[in-house]
Amino acid sequence: MTRITRWEPFRESRRMHDMLDRLMDRSLLDPSWTGMLETGVPLDLLQTDDEVIVKASIPGLTAEDIEISITGEMLTIRGEVKQDEEREGAHYHIRERRLESFSRSIALPTLVNAEKSKAEFENGILTLTLPKVEEVKPKTITVKAK
Repeated sequence: MTRITRWEPFRESRRMHDMLDRLMDRSLLDPSWTGMLETGVPLDLLQTDDEVIVKASIPGLTAEDIEISITGEMLTIRGEVKQDEEREGAHYHIRERRLESFSRSIALPTLVNAEKSKAEFENGILTLTLPKVEEVKPKTITVKAK
C-alpha cells in the first residue's frame, strides 16, 4: 500500500526557525557568551536648571583610554579596553576579557556648552558635568497684578 504524506511547503523553514530559536535562547542567556547582551556603557543622565549630568560606568580603563565628543545635542563616549598579553605556555580555561572598543551615543535633552563642560574619572565612574547654554536655561517672569 502506498503511503500518502500531506505536503507542507513551510515545514522545513519552520523547523529551521525553531532550531534557531532554541540556539539563540541558549546562547543569549548563557553568561559565557560575553558581548551578546551588551548594550554599551551603562549610564545615568539627569538634568537640573543649569546643567546636564551624565554618570557612566566604565571599569578597567584609564582616563587616557576614554574619548568624549559633543555635537549639537548628541553626546558620544568612546573607549578601548586592552587585554593582558598572552602568557606563553599558559592554557586558558576561561578567557572573557579581551581587546574591545566601545562607543555609546545618546541624545542630550538640551543644548549644552561643550567648552565649559567637565569630565572626571574615578574608580571606573565617568562623571560629565555639561552646563546648559544660556538660551535654554529656564527664565522666571514675575506676574504683577494691577
